[in-house]
Amino acid sequence: MSAAEIPAPSSAAYWEQRAQRFADRGEGLAAVCSYGMPDLYNRAIQLSQRLALAPWLKVAAGTRVLDVGCGVGRWSRLLAARGAQVSGVDLSPTMIEIAQRRAAAAGLGERCRFTVQDLAELQLDGCFDLVLGVTVLQHILEPTRLRAALRRMAEHLAPQGRMVLLEAAPIHGTRRCDSTVFTARQRHTYVELFRDTGLRLRALQGVDPAPFRTWLLPHLRHLPASLHWTASTAASVLSLPYDALLGRRAVGRSWHALFVLEHVGGARAH
Repeated sequence: MSAAEIPAPSSAAYWEQRAQRFADRGEGLAAVCSYGMPDLYNRAIQLSQRLALAPWLKVAAGTRVLDVGCGVGRWSRLLAARGAQVSGVDLSPTMIEIAQRRAAAAGLGERCRFTVQDLAELQLDGCFDLVLGVTVLQHILEPTRLRAALRRMAEHLAPQGRMVLLEAAPIHGTRRCDSTVFTARQRHTYVELFRDTGLRLRALQGVDPAPFRTWLLPHLRHLPASLHWTASTAASVLSLPYDALLGRRAVGRSWHALFVLEHVGGARAH
């Protein structure tokens, strides 16, 4: 997400306004990835995410899944199509409305249930075999709410369940892409938070080690409009093969990280 994005007065209002503008356009990627960027840029982000997530989203029929910050339901629909029973939650009523509509249009309405919820106050019936969050915690800026959100997520994870989180989590500290709705916390910050919340790190993988997009983002606001599309598209094209081939293995160079977690004392994930 670009640091040049203009936030709404609150997180809920920001995401609702963004959903109203972008969630029903095409695949809705501008609502959940980076708005104001070329479609290729967002598709490249989604591809790198999907490649990183693929080994951990092989669910059996009937698997109970909680998709936090579900947005337009892109991951919910993928998992429901594989037979999972999915509950998706998001701050934005418009995101939830569109997620429901898209699931129904795909013939997956009976396997998907979407509700408006704040993660820091998450309250659902039962526990889930898989709790999935893709670029969600990085938008919770207040430390107390971040800790509360992760604690509520852990409380909804079944005793032998798995939590899969994909977040901006560079090894070295940097503020160059931060904004009033996004922060790239250092990786060790998340690891310490997981431990404090009673979660054990089962696996850690890379996502997008190619540096071109993260180099570019802080400078986009200074580029003329005529160069904005060209520069962001070029960064995407250059990143794609590098991320696709090396993403999961190049953990130390990756801007985002994929964390696979389980309860301390829980069974090992397969």
